[in-house]
Amino acid sequence: MSHASPSPSHGPVPEDHVVVLFGATGDLARRKLLPGLFHLAKAGLLPARYRIVGSAPAQSALSDEEFRKHARDAVAEFGRSKPQGRAWEEFEAALSFGACDVGAAGPLVAAVQEAERAIGGSPRRLFHLAVPPSAFTSVIETLGASGLSENARVIVEKPFGTDLASARALNASIHAVFDESRVFRIDHFLGKESVDNILALRFANGLFEPVWNRDHISHVQIDVPESISIEGRAQFFEGTGTFRDMIVTHLFQLLGFIAMEPPTALQAQSLRDEKEKVFESLQPVDPAHVVRGQYEGYRSEPGVDPKSDTETFIALRVGIDNWRWAGVPFYLRSGKSLAEARHVVTLGFREPALRMFPLAARGHAGARSNALVIDFDDPGRITASFLVKDPGPAMRLSRAEMVFSYAESFNSMHALEGYERLLLDAMLGDQSLFTRSDGIERLWEASTPLLENPPPVEPYAPGSWGPDSVRRLIAPHHWSLPHRR
Repeated sequence: MSHASPSPSHGPVPEDHVVVLFGATGDLARRKLLPGLFHLAKAGLLPARYRIVGSAPAQSALSDEEFRKHARDAVAEFGRSKPQGRAWEEFEAALSFGACDVGAAGPLVAAVQEAERAIGGSPRRLFHLAVPPSAFTSVIETLGASGLSENARVIVEKPFGTDLASARALNASIHAVFDESRVFRIDHFLGKESVDNILALRFANGLFEPVWNRDHISHVQIDVPESISIEGRAQFFEGTGTFRDMIVTHLFQLLGFIAMEPPTALQAQSLRDEKEKVFESLQPVDPAHVVRGQYEGYRSEPGVDPKSDTETFIALRVGIDNWRWAGVPFYLRSGKSLAEARHVVTLGFREPALRMFPLAARGHAGARSNALVIDFDDPGRITASFLVKDPGPAMRLSRAEMVFSYAESFNSMHALEGYERLLLDAMLGDQSLFTRSDGIERLWEASTPLLENPPPVEPYAPGSWGPDSVRRLIAPHHWSLPHRR
């Protein structure tokens, strides 16, 4: 399958590929993977020759035509690019299906071999495991036993284990078939433009890197509230909870990018080495500095234990014991059924000596000033807040902002969503934004005190910002959200 050559700004195009989607009939494939792959194809970012093979257990198997219709419906409902024209015809022609069960991979092997014959040469294989975590090990073992793991990379969805022991066992089963250089543990949040922009903001600007440390920053917030409930996912959520689902595999990863030392190069090994050093310096999570919450009505959700102690909300304070960050608290918060769906990192700068300004002049303006806010909402923005003098004869201070907005600064029509960017990186073999095995094990190790002795859940009203005690957790600072002027 051929495409027009992309413009130089598009970057490199992967070598020829057969992409296999395990769980191709599931929700993730329908909402993200199939629409994302079509958008990459339309943008000229898929390989010159490629095939996409859907897979599921035999009881859920589709014919090639049924899979193409399934993909068309998915792209029509969730895609930014509609399934029409020559671009869709070429993409649709690249789709096929092969069922796979544990110990019975014959249909999938045949479908992959047929796809490789259609491409010609020796295309690389990429397997995306969009399946429940309980199925990871059996799928990996099947890939190894069938020979499909040869010349292949594998994408593994979060969560990567539920504690240190399970993470080690999962990594061992993966490494029995795939060495670490071919493993891509994916978190789609890390594919957002704003993650790369943290690196650009810090390391490409002499204005920020000199003050990105404990001498100038008083605290850091990583805040990812969600307005949705568990949305019928009780079977998954009851055994996982917000800490395992969001903190270990997402917010801690963001913390790694924010807190890392300058890498020697913007390459996967250097970036990941510096991120893992942050994780090594992460202090064990103290249950006394954790607030666990559960929204009112959660225990009435279908499939939820009426006495459930699973947290739908969590906020915690952690520290990093190294020269750059010693003494600086990092506050992390995430949860379901909260007031807004946001994705914000706030760096609060230390207050200057303000004795020259009377208390009346300062008012409440200082409470929300002296901060750098990185908003990850697509397409994202960066806001620096500071104090200025109100016009007039009196010395009164007001809060002002300088704002960089992607939407206003660039044409974001061709920007890639998180999954699109990471699917492309996996095909290119770039592991920069993917989690390494030693890093995830270290995070579970640091989390062990909380997992072994969690504080009881506190109720909170749906549509609120969580339990009232979160304000005490962050005192004397204030949460950046909700944003008040």
